[in-house]
Amino acid sequence: MSETTDAPPKHEKKLSREAMYNIIRGPVVTEKATNASAQGQTVFRVAIDATKPEIKAAVEGLFNVKVLAVNTLVVKGKVKRFRGRPGRRSDVKKAYVRLAAGQSIDLSSRMA
Repeated sequence: MSETTDAPPKHEKKLSREAMYNIIRGPVVTEKATNASAQGQTVFRVAIDATKPEIKAAVEGLFNVKVLAVNTLVVKGKVKRFRGRPGRRSDVKKAYVRLAAGQSIDLSSRMA
């Protein structure tokens, strides 16, 4: 008996429009994010449990663009004081999305 070594092709999971909006929480509008747009990158706040393939599918589905790469990072919440008692802000996940040449996302207009 011979087994094939070829793995089955990976199929991207179809996301509903609601799931796309749950993954992409909103754009990050900072000086660093604005400078990244010059290199064809856009920065989004995303769900903390979102994976890179899910983020790619959500951005492509919502904005009708071709995504080349997705880099993610988790910003740990700061410890702050509220009325004298220590508290902690929530962790936030950001995604740097690199778009194909000649494509851009206009964040000043409303999402699709």
